[in-house]
Amino acid sequence: MPALHITNPISEQDLLKLRAGDRVLLNGTIYTARDAAHKRMAESLQKGEALPFDIAGQTIYYVGPTPAKPGQVIGSAGPTTSGRMDKYTPALLDLGLKGMIGKGYRSEEVIESMKKNQAVYFAAIGGSGALIAKSIKSMEVMAYGDLGPEAIYKLTIKDFPAVVIIDSEGNDWYKIGKQQFQEQTRNVEKFSSRISE
Repeated sequence: MPALHITNPISEQDLLKLRAGDRVLLNGTIYTARDAAHKRMAESLQKGEALPFDIAGQTIYYVGPTPAKPGQVIGSAGPTTSGRMDKYTPALLDLGLKGMIGKGYRSEEVIESMKKNQAVYFAAIGGSGALIAKSIKSMEVMAYGDLGPEAIYKLTIKDFPAVVIIDSEGNDWYKIGKQQFQEQTRNVEKFSSRISE
């Protein structure tokens, strides 16, 4: 099945049609934020302050890019482990965050919040930061510039490759894939036992 082309900010129509396991090519505008930026956003919310950008409808990429070489927009830009942002994520989902890009598992609390708020979680391929960087066409600091690579950046992307891991219904591709693998393993074992009889 060919990859789906999705434009960010994600429309409700596109978001609701995405299913766990779908391959996508993301386009448009996304924002970066890692641990330190999430901590600062959480502190701002606790103080009743506004976030540094309107998060409603947006997608956050969990990345801390390396410095760009001459002639490049950005350095290596591979995903970081998403679970480190889990304690901050439900509050952002409640404010309208619709997409997250990272790698690894999410907590049950995050998945339940995604279902409640109709959001999706994409995985980018770990170890392919140089390839992903080619999909990033522009980058500008939006907030927390003192954090360096962990600042919040606004990225313009074209054909950024990702996979839907958790869709807006809470279907988890990691769990589905594991179940499918176990089922195939059982079928192979049954077939092998018949042959050996």
